[in-house]
Amino acid sequence: MFTNPSCPWLPDISEVHDFSLTRRHGKIRGAEFYLDALRYAQSQWVAGKPAQAILQLDKAWMADLSGAAPEIQNHASPYRALIWILEKSSSGKCGYLGNPIRHFQHLASRVRGANKEIRSWRAWLCFHLAERVLDHGAYPRDGAQIAREGLWIPTFQRALKEVSVPAPGCGKSNVL
Repeated sequence: MFTNPSCPWLPDISEVHDFSLTRRHGKIRGAEFYLDALRYAQSQWVAGKPAQAILQLDKAWMADLSGAAPEIQNHASPYRALIWILEKSSSGKCGYLGNPIRHFQHLASRVRGANKEIRSWRAWLCFHLAERVLDHGAYPRDGAQIAREGLWIPTFQRALKEVSVPAPGCGKSNVL
């Protein structure tokens, strides 16, 4: 049933889930949405879809955990799951990974909607984590976007600093 071993940084699941797991929350992006996004990420990962698992981690970072129970706020950060998935997938034997470096570059520079500033900083942090794990030759930045838009890419230290400071309405920061 499962193609890949479970990620130790994501909740255990007993079945493969579909999109309805997170869609059932509608526009409410609270603690239950967060946990379901992590479950869906695990589901996509074990099904051999690392790129899709990363997209579900993106959803988890959209959650507002302010006011959530301490066990939710202290749940292992999705950054650890991201690093683990990238390390396991870099061999190409765990399913289609896409280009996470390019994905996070685009995400960080195009974030819209609620809490867009902190979500952009989270994407920049993921961008740098992906660059630390993956081979730059196989997973390059989008140089055309950088040149065309004059895109400024913040340093890892700056992204980490911005993510480590809780943003209003975004709950406690739980980084790496």
